[in-house]
Amino acid sequence: MSSAPQAGVGTYNPSVRIGNWNEDVSLEEDTIKDYLEQRSSGQLLVQKVHALSETILKPIELSKSPDGFLRHGDIVLLQHVATLKGLSAEVKPLDAYQSPCLQSPCNISAGDIMEPCARNAFVVMGCDERTPDGAHVVYNQPFYLRTLSGAGGELYLHSEAVTFQKCAKKSREQLVTLVKEPSVETRWKVLCFNPMERMESEGYPVKVNQPILINHCLTNKCLAFMEEFSFKTMFGREHEVVAKTMLDPHKAELPANHFRMTMHSVNEEEESGGGGGERSASGHDDRARSREDDGE
Repeated sequence: MSSAPQAGVGTYNPSVRIGNWNEDVSLEEDTIKDYLEQRSSGQLLVQKVHALSETILKPIELSKSPDGFLRHGDIVLLQHVATLKGLSAEVKPLDAYQSPCLQSPCNISAGDIMEPCARNAFVVMGCDERTPDGAHVVYNQPFYLRTLSGAGGELYLHSEAVTFQKCAKKSREQLVTLVKEPSVETRWKVLCFNPMERMESEGYPVKVNQPILINHCLTNKCLAFMEEFSFKTMFGREHEVVAKTMLDPHKAELPANHFRMTMHSVNEEEESGGGGGERSASGHDDRARSREDDGE
């Protein structure tokens, strides 16, 4: 039996239009028109995400310390000592629809990007107007950590006591975020890395690029890097950052709490170049000299 179609039965010329052909053509034309309008005005999601990524990843210059000590107004990176991962604002693709800068509230994570940019740079700010820019930051002194203006959105590092509704998504620990307004919940302080020297170091200037503990003033919890809890982001796999003090059997903080404030230091550059001379025999001599410079 032949399977060839019979003449005049169920066959159409390619130019023949069947069904709701007029509606299909109009729908296709409207779709193309909407796409061209959105592309010309930069409203496509891929365009917004690309523009946001270029803005918050634009390189910036970190502050330079002339004496190796941290000052109010300095721009720094917060780096976890053991893994060398940096604290960064978590950017979601849908945030590109709202604004070309970081939006509050914004979660915090730790990733591999350590090039200074609006996403991972923080400004150290005093908690009152009596603390001028350029004054040394000392141990146990409250301060704010704020993102940069512009693409950074001027958001403050924030944390509050954990509840059933407010906690880290994976670890369920105390959540750390970025918020728009400063408050008592956005105050942090630096604790000495060595617990045996913590009391005697109080009131002395903080050295840059050295291991420290970043403590939340209200809850007395230290910033912690959660290596076992990671997730995918626009910039690769990153890790959760929470406020949790982790102690070993000797009541000393574990490496998860060890961070450092990274910035350029003239002293370290001179020493690496061979022109820095010998270091001071004691760290306390450097701190005492710094306090004399401040007029203390």
